[in-house]
Amino acid sequence: MVNKAQTYESTICYIAELLKVDSLPSGVLCNVAAALHEAMPHYFWVGFYLVKGERLELGPFQGPPACFAIKKGRGVCGTAWAEARTIIVADVDQFPGHIACSSRSKSEIVVPIMRKGEVIGVIDVDSEHLNAFNACDQKHLERIAGLLSSTNLI
Repeated sequence: MVNKAQTYESTICYIAELLKVDSLPSGVLCNVAAALHEAMPHYFWVGFYLVKGERLELGPFQGPPACFAIKKGRGVCGTAWAEARTIIVADVDQFPGHIACSSRSKSEIVVPIMRKGEVIGVIDVDSEHLNAFNACDQKHLERIAGLLSSTNLI
């Protein structure tokens, strides 16, 4: 049986290949979101929010419809942006100011995508299960954020 870390490793190799494609940035990000959504059974929603001025705007994603724009410091995504750090929330109902885009979301991890010390976007992942994310998810999603930051996709 393949474990979570092994699944991430093979998915990261696949994503690294996707990032070599000279294509429309939104198409590549769509495929990255799809690859993660397909590979990780505990993902209910996965996508990108990209910094546009004073807010995060919804980018490519997989899952049900999502919030379009998030202000800096609001919700999990806005807080991860403001603090420039990964945030893992075991129970979104316990996170002050959580933005409920879907009542099905129970836990969340948000990883900033950094370039030259600035957050340029975030990877946002939600699960329908409480406490679905841990240090393994953080480690591998931060690696993916690093791969993305070294491209011109964002």
